[in-house]
Amino acid sequence: MAPLIWHLRDRTLHIGPRPLVMGIVNVTPDSFSDGGKFADASAATEHALRLVAEGADILDIGGESTRPGADPVALADELRRVVPVVRELAARTRVPISVDTMKSEVALACLEAGAAIINDVSGFRAAAMIEVVSAFRAGVIVMHMRGDPATMQLNPQYADVVTEVTDYLQERLRVLGESGIPPEAVCLDPGIGFGKALEHNLDLLANLNAVAALGRPVCLGVSRKGFIGKLCGRELAARDPGSLAVASVAAARGTAHVLRVHDVAGARDAAILLEAIDQHRR
Repeated sequence: MAPLIWHLRDRTLHIGPRPLVMGIVNVTPDSFSDGGKFADASAATEHALRLVAEGADILDIGGESTRPGADPVALADELRRVVPVVRELAARTRVPISVDTMKSEVALACLEAGAAIINDVSGFRAAAMIEVVSAFRAGVIVMHMRGDPATMQLNPQYADVVTEVTDYLQERLRVLGESGIPPEAVCLDPGIGFGKALEHNLDLLANLNAVAALGRPVCLGVSRKGFIGKLCGRELAARDPGSLAVASVAAARGTAHVLRVHDVAGARDAAILLEAIDQHRR
């Protein structure tokens, strides 16, 4: 895989054969996977630091659940949840901090507190969000989502999901570039499980090369997703092996460069092995 660069405020990440591991930190009471475990700022911070010790290259902090059917969170509540965690982590680790939010006010407060990346599942469709990120020269993760978390899984329909998702992400790249966010600051996310049925997810995963061909790093978030449970017959607590298998296949194909996971230690080991094997390719 040819090396890719990703500009994040004061640093540049170089992504080669080893995919980067992004550790998920949900500061929410209702996340689909670990809701309530780390809702307290202190617990969330300590969990994030454990993920760093396990090998996380990036931390992704979220204060609003985006699980299917989730209700929106009030601005004040989201700020209260995430800003103290970002501020504390920025003081205690050099690992880049990403913030998973759809609100420009949260993005602004978190960038001021030391975050380096804004991960917007709504795809930076709000002009205010673009303005905030551009002002800080932050890195961004642009995701495809059909609808919103409350409605996205209500009978999603596509004529050709791969083409539609790829075209959408290409258009977002164009809009962001014209708005002051250069391509080098952008990472793309096909939005597995966000407004997609089982067959849509599988079609995207089988053809992620279409998204990777846009020339930007691809962030893949499949960790503990519902389609893994459906196919393997596993409840949430038992989905890490399947999650790691999907992420490893995509990374080995060169179509996923940032693996957004709950199981950081397992993903780190997979990333190391993928790089070691790649170095022996003839």
